[in-house]
Amino acid sequence: MSFNNVTFILHKPQLSENIGSCARAIKNFNFNKLSVIEPKPIYPNDKILATSVGAKDIIRKSKVFKSIEPSIKNIDYLIATSARFRNKNIKHIKLEDLKKINFKKKIGFLFGSEASGLSNKEISYANYTLQIPTNPNFRSLNLSHSLIIVAQYVASLIQLSSTPFKKSKKVIAASKMDIQSMLSLCIQNLDQVNFFKPKEKRPIMLENLRNIFYRMELSSKETRILSSVFASLGKKR
Repeated sequence: MSFNNVTFILHKPQLSENIGSCARAIKNFNFNKLSVIEPKPIYPNDKILATSVGAKDIIRKSKVFKSIEPSIKNIDYLIATSARFRNKNIKHIKLEDLKKINFKKKIGFLFGSEASGLSNKEISYANYTLQIPTNPNFRSLNLSHSLIIVAQYVASLIQLSSTPFKKSKKVIAASKMDIQSMLSLCIQNLDQVNFFKPKEKRPIMLENLRNIFYRMELSSKETRILSSVFASLGKKR
């Protein structure tokens, strides 16, 4: 288990102070990887660096992305934080369930913007949604507060070095990049047969497809097999 395997991903953060505080929280608990998707403020800026205090190095080596897909291409398991229960066929977990996660894999924790959190579209890329236990009458947490709670809990698990389960070393989990490549081939073939009808329903249909494939915990071999299947179907038309 390694602190280097964990990445904290901020999706469209709005406030410089929160970004800086998140970097500080990441370093507080010995993590070092921060990714930022479409930040609203200029990134980085003086306020971000000032509020990060001694974690300026986290900001300077962070990665900035224009969309969610490239930010997760090297992630094995993506965990999306949400204060709301989603009526989606996706695994909902609590903090204590993180004990079951294999932190020898590359894990990403996705946090939504301060104003709107994560949409169902962003959630569709995740293997799990994580809800932090709070007052049911006042669930909303500040972005940096949410991150620091998760960081502290995960750090304690890594320090315990507990591995609750073992899989065969021959089974290699598919990376997000493997799944994205396979899914792109699937969508390409579906577009060619005009599957997405009516057109206005295409976004929600794509969201549902991502929900299916991302939560399946496919192996690298399985994604190759499915990619071959989709490719073969395309050739036969």
